[in-house]
Amino acid sequence: MSTRKTPLLKLLTRNLFRRIEFFIFLLKNLLSERHFLYVACVLVALSCSLAVVVLKTFAHQVFVIAQSVNSVLNLPYLNTLLPIIGILLTIFVVRNVLNGELEKGSSRILYAIAKKNGILPRKQMYAQIITSSLTVGLGGSAGLESPITITGAAFGSNFAQQYHLSRKNRVLLVGCGVAAGIATAFNAPIAGVLFAIEVVLTEVSIGAFIPIIIAAATGALMGHIILSQDILLDFSLEKNFSARHTPFYILLGVLAGFISVFHARQFRRVEAWMSHLKLKGYRRGLFGALLLSVLLFFFPTLFGEGYESIKTLATAHPEELLSHTLLDPYKNKQWVLILFVGATLLIKSIATGLTLGSGGNGGNFAPSLFVGSYLGFVVAKTVNYLHLAHPLPVTHFALAGMAGILSGLFHAPLTAIFLIGEITGGYDLMVPLMIVSSVSFAVSRQFEKHSMDVKSLADKGEVYTEDKDRNILQSIEVQRLVVRGVKTMQPTQTVEEVVQLFSTNAQRLIPIVDGQQVLLGIIDFERVKTYLFNPYRVKFMNLNELITQPEEVLLLQDPAEVIMKQFEESGKDCLPVLDKGIFYGLLYKVDLLENYRKRLNEMVID
Repeated sequence: MSTRKTPLLKLLTRNLFRRIEFFIFLLKNLLSERHFLYVACVLVALSCSLAVVVLKTFAHQVFVIAQSVNSVLNLPYLNTLLPIIGILLTIFVVRNVLNGELEKGSSRILYAIAKKNGILPRKQMYAQIITSSLTVGLGGSAGLESPITITGAAFGSNFAQQYHLSRKNRVLLVGCGVAAGIATAFNAPIAGVLFAIEVVLTEVSIGAFIPIIIAAATGALMGHIILSQDILLDFSLEKNFSARHTPFYILLGVLAGFISVFHARQFRRVEAWMSHLKLKGYRRGLFGALLLSVLLFFFPTLFGEGYESIKTLATAHPEELLSHTLLDPYKNKQWVLILFVGATLLIKSIATGLTLGSGGNGGNFAPSLFVGSYLGFVVAKTVNYLHLAHPLPVTHFALAGMAGILSGLFHAPLTAIFLIGEITGGYDLMVPLMIVSSVSFAVSRQFEKHSMDVKSLADKGEVYTEDKDRNILQSIEVQRLVVRGVKTMQPTQTVEEVVQLFSTNAQRLIPIVDGQQVLLGIIDFERVKTYLFNPYRVKFMNLNELITQPEEVLLLQDPAEVIMKQFEESGKDCLPVLDKGIFYGLLYKVDLLENYRKRLNEMVID
């Protein structure tokens, strides 16, 4: 009976999807390009929002179940075992379901935009959901937001590919998916819009804001309807901002900047150390998971995303963080709580590095909020404990700290300001959020030019940065611009043959090569034309008198940025190109500039 129903169910599902696809194609034909784009951003946002709901609900339910088991069975350290299971299951899925490949980190979105015209693999629509839910849901010390943004971007990219949209609209839908993901996860539509613009899209016009806003609003609405308040990260403020606390907010911003740099570098060190281990596959996963379990034994709040412990900090009894820890007997001592929270925020980068380096999947967005809230708590609690000033509102400083670390790590101050503003349900903290975020961003930029997620790719020129000219040059494929089939000559040929070649060919540069096509020199028409118009000189001159060494030689592997600099320094309009020491072709400056102009028009998303 069941064997008959299964094919029938598959057939009905397939027919349903075909009808939906037909309907969408029909809409595309009936609507204008702009109006269809509005429909597309809603559909992408709905798909992404449902993925976020599944992901967040699963992670939250695992946390609740684990805490219930701990309480009922009196097993306070059961949480130390779950991450081992989660990481090993993640590795199993990657190896057996995803063919051993999983692209982690939101930097993959930027790489896809810069190098692949916004095309992301289809499997990214489900790979991130499965793997991150196993890793983070079962206690891996990372966040779900990075997998959420990749999933949203993949939905946008593949929708655009399915319905044959242009590159501009494809990249725009990638941004819409990202905005919808962040908006759903935090019920923060403005933060979703700003994150897409600050982090993902380098060049947008005013017209591009509308689809992104629609997608973010759709995502936030879905999250508000489906996700419960227990899952969402939200706070309520009881006190208003006091200007006399401004110096301490500045201090928090400075500390947040330095902690951001520390977290980013420490995370990279741990992840690199794990990658260089001789252990592979399950053995590496087990080794890293065991180290993570040791950290969780001493610091249970490192379990999972950590949003529950962030909420605990904002309550009247933050000492509950010490429950089910070795410090439980001392939880009424404030200085013990301060030291515990301070140590935890410093160790978080190690825990996240072990989680991802051992084979788990997740991101650093949630850890940044975790570290920021703990930092703000430590600053406010320390000042209050030492009676250094009028009592500081601990909750306010915890929230401002979240904005500070988020701004310092991701170089996205506007996202940080409005995200915290939205999850608090108001903008009473707007001034301190602006202070802490801007100061942290300024301090972090002094030591790290790029945000932590894109630093390695930015250094290699594989993602877009705030340098617009460099972004455009990086996107130019120089090999396609090189003119092949160029007429060459050998040093044994005559001047008469040079005259014949120049008079019958538009080529104005003749490469002189040997039998192995090694470049020996060039004959530049502009330099020798006075000789060639003199029949006497042509008859009695030797070819070697016309040959000169090129002022610059281009290498096929050189990026467009380097090649453009060589054109500027030489002052030439055409230069020879070599590939592994062999003459390859000629590159004209006018072709490079024309491609630059074309790419500039493509990059502006409207």
